[in-house]
Amino acid sequence: MSIRNVGVIGSGTMGNGIAHVFAQSEFSVTLVDINEDFLDRGMLAIVKNLDRQLKKELITKTEKTAILSRINPTTGFHNLSDCDFVVEAASENKTTKFKLFKDLDATVKPHVILSTNTSSISITEIAAHTKRPDKVIGMHFMNPVPVMKLVEIIRGHVCSDETVAQTVELCNALGKTPVEANDYPGFVANRIIMPMINEAVFALMEGVATKEAIDQIMHLGLAHPMGPLALADLIGLDVCLSILEVLHEGLGDPKYRPCPLLKRMVAAGNLGRKSGQGFYAYT
Repeated sequence: MSIRNVGVIGSGTMGNGIAHVFAQSEFSVTLVDINEDFLDRGMLAIVKNLDRQLKKELITKTEKTAILSRINPTTGFHNLSDCDFVVEAASENKTTKFKLFKDLDATVKPHVILSTNTSSISITEIAAHTKRPDKVIGMHFMNPVPVMKLVEIIRGHVCSDETVAQTVELCNALGKTPVEANDYPGFVANRIIMPMINEAVFALMEGVATKEAIDQIMHLGLAHPMGPLALADLIGLDVCLSILEVLHEGLGDPKYRPCPLLKRMVAAGNLGRKSGQGFYAYT
């Protein structure tokens, strides 16, 4: 495989995790974000995750140092020009992603595949903002990226077989399991999980049970690793709301209507773990 230099746009929860797994698989990573504070927080998260791996004896101190040395954090978008593959992991906002892909198209070499970690936005629509729609693909990692094995591969309407094959090969090189899905709102993972989270928020709002009870029932009764409200806090309530809005708009079915409580919490800035307060408090 000729891909050695990978660009990652966005150093938030998903972006720093993606940069981590690429660097751990011996790729050189250019990690781009809009300011130094975001990059510092992203790199700190990578260090903490590497320390967890070190404590579990999954890596050595020497390997930790080598992994960090392969990541180049920068605010310079032009530094992506020499990348062989790009993963966009910016905020889940259509306007933001459309502009990023237009700019990416003008920055990187014409043969380079542009992938997006979007949770729900149409790959076909994103690709339409480039002059290489056949080389634009969805590469939806799961959170937490260093732990979760799955990557949803989403083929846009004009995405080429070669683009899919190269992206699948790249996932395999990361030790991930790529699974293909077609370009419909929410793809597969979020089309199934988000209505469950939304229904849990409705159950809380309507007083069916406490948040602890809802989560415990799903955790102990259905063997979910964590309850839906705790999961929403992990994902980010703003991200959950954005995905539900895409599902509601794209599929036109009222069953995807975001719960008013979820909308109110996002408006209040209670976004989950990343803000310190969601359905639960975090210190």
